[in-house]
Amino acid sequence: MTGITDDTTDGALDVHFIGNATVLLRYGGLTLLTDPNFLHRGQFAHLGYGLVSRRLTEPALDVGELPRLDGIVLSHLHGDHWDRRARRHLDHSVPVLTTPHAARRLRVVHRFPRTAGLRTWQGLTLQRGGTQVRVTALPGRHAGQPLLRGLLPPVMGSMLEFGPVGGPARLRLYLSGDTLVYDGLDEIARRFPAADLAVLHLGGTRLPGGFVVTMDGAQGAELARRLDPHRILPVHYGDYTVMRSPLSAFLDEIDAVGLGDRVVHCGHGGQARISPVPGAAPTVTSP
Repeated sequence: MTGITDDTTDGALDVHFIGNATVLLRYGGLTLLTDPNFLHRGQFAHLGYGLVSRRLTEPALDVGELPRLDGIVLSHLHGDHWDRRARRHLDHSVPVLTTPHAARRLRVVHRFPRTAGLRTWQGLTLQRGGTQVRVTALPGRHAGQPLLRGLLPPVMGSMLEFGPVGGPARLRLYLSGDTLVYDGLDEIARRFPAADLAVLHLGGTRLPGGFVVTMDGAQGAELARRLDPHRILPVHYGDYTVMRSPLSAFLDEIDAVGLGDRVVHCGHGGQARISPVPGAAPTVTSP
């Protein structure tokens, strides 16, 4: 899955937080999109088994305003991560990297033929000109209860390693996906120590019956403590009615574990430039 251009990179990653878990990433000539969710405020996302949730925010970009994409990284097939607007209006020729479960449906039902299903620890490389990104599927668990795991779609985290074609990774970005914290995530830090940026899906999403299926503030801080990334970008909070844990809860908890100075304060619609140099302060632009 390749493209052609002569773009080069200065080694920094440009991040545009569109809303929910949707983030636009630019590194050199490569442009990636995560978990495309372009429903508007007041519209309902379908979460399966008759469950819906109303969106409370507007996406910073509409799907028609996106630049050319080299790939989409989809953590799982839920209506607040891959919605009907994405399904209808995204370029169907763009590669989509996701779980095997989601890949089958995207290829057969949604007609995205260049969808690849990645098993845990399996990777695939995208490139454009002299720049590449290696996307590796990582463990994730959407629910703690075994019964719920059978009802919710499988979810994956991802490690994105950016660098020159044929060369070493120069910048690593971790996408948590809609996971809860469990011991299986500890292997990520052993295989990929100290990512340059961790994008954490928070929100404390609560289903009927009180079941929490995404990290709240305390779990997000605990995962950051375990993985020890250089920078932390919180996303997936305050966008839908099922999200019950506000960003402020995470900020309090991350301060309590001594990592508050690593948070990239880039709210909905904001943009940040992340340097691969450890300790370098990100440049953040408000919407």
